[in-house]
Amino acid sequence: MKAKTLDKQFEDHQDITRHLDLSKARRPNLESKRVNVDFPRWMIESLDREAQHLGVSRQSIIKIWLAERLEKTASGRQQP
Repeated sequence: MKAKTLDKQFEDHQDITRHLDLSKARRPNLESKRVNVDFPRWMIESLDREAQHLGVSRQSIIKIWLAERLEKTASGRQQP
C-alpha cells in the first residue's frame, strides 16, 4: 500500500491497524519503569480512601496526582 492511500484511509477515520505491525509499536517516554517508594501509613490510608472514592487503584491515584503536579511545575517554568 502506498503512503498516500494509507493517509487517505486514516484521514477518513477508517481502521488502518490491519496495515500496521503493532508488535514493534512503542510509545516514546511512556515506557514503564518500576520504582519503590515508602509512604507513612497515614498517607497510604488517605490515598486508599481517595482512590476508592474515585473508583481507581492506589497506583492510579498516585500516577494521576504526580502527573498533575509535574505538568503544573513544568508549565510554571515555561512562563517568562
